[in-house]
Amino acid sequence: MEELAELAGITVRTLRFYRERKLIPPPRREGRIAWYDDHHLARLRTIAALLERGHTLNGIAELADAFDHGRDVGDLLGLGEPTEEEPVRLTPEELAAHFEGEVTPENLAAAMDLGYLGTDGEQFVHISRRLLEVSSALVREGVPLAEVLTAGRRVRDHADALAELFADLILRHAPEEDLPRLRPLARSVVEAELSLALDRRLRKRG
Repeated sequence: MEELAELAGITVRTLRFYRERKLIPPPRREGRIAWYDDHHLARLRTIAALLERGHTLNGIAELADAFDHGRDVGDLLGLGEPTEEEPVRLTPEELAAHFEGEVTPENLAAAMDLGYLGTDGEQFVHISRRLLEVSSALVREGVPLAEVLTAGRRVRDHADALAELFADLILRHAPEEDLPRLRPLARSVVEAELSLALDRRLRKRG
């Protein structure tokens, strides 16, 4: 416990408090010896990063409880009913391989705060294989992961507005149960308009 607290930059008293609040999973025990590992250290660093981002201990405890007690992955990440996006399970090593050198506590906290990333036992769960692959590709192109996540938050805001616009349009003329069937139309409009917008942007720079 003393070693873990020192590595995490907290006091043993704080570590005990986190254990009592179930913010970290229990250690592996061999007789009277309690063993902590890198997963405990990663959780503590993520807690610290979440606190720095303004989350409360109560909120973090609620997240930790959801992560550690078998909540459905869709519920955990706010997916609700199944969607077109495919969640991806990753070991810490696999996540690190996708974003070499960029998986910091701050970036983990930002990804969790955005809803891209959750944990399920000792694994991470990414909300979308497509978003994971695009984010990884951007990082390989030299874009810092922190900036990718910041851009993702801005895109999320615009996407929410577009979804509301489309839903309002359909609901003025059709029942709500038609929304799932018609969602490909909304996606096609957004993809086409984004493609045209990129054309216009490239012509301006040309």
